[in-house]
Amino acid sequence: MAVNVKGLSDNARKTAIAELNARLADALALSAAIKQAHWNVKGRNFIAVHELFDTVKARLDEHVDMMAERVQVLDGVAVGTVEKVAKASTLKEYPTDLTKAEDHIKAICERMRDYGEKVRAAIDATDEAGDADTADLFTAASRTADKDLWFLESHLE
Repeated sequence: MAVNVKGLSDNARKTAIAELNARLADALALSAAIKQAHWNVKGRNFIAVHELFDTVKARLDEHVDMMAERVQVLDGVAVGTVEKVAKASTLKEYPTDLTKAEDHIKAICERMRDYGEKVRAAIDATDEAGDADTADLFTAASRTADKDLWFLESHLE
């Protein structure tokens, strides 16, 4: 089994790059959906929800950057153009006709649950391929997504 300069097998590196780009597309789509919700939310708790969306997006975007940079570390190409993300994201398209805070929160929560599930699968795939560092990156992204999902779902009680 060939090992590259980073101490990873070629399979581990290729698996990690593929998983990173796949989750990068989903994370970028989710980030755009959260911004759509932020711009269009209305309701009794407007300012709290409006600001929460921005906070959640900022935390997600930190992981977006880490995923893209990890692709570069592994000698890959991070793919994050709007056109490529629109084709590659596996998340359900975000509706553009929502205005009520509760409807936006439910729609974002649905996508965050889906994103979290896929990130957890990426943890397993990269760990099994032999890239513990990428698995660790996904673990951090998963923890953040789970916590933010909890924050958002708490508004639905």
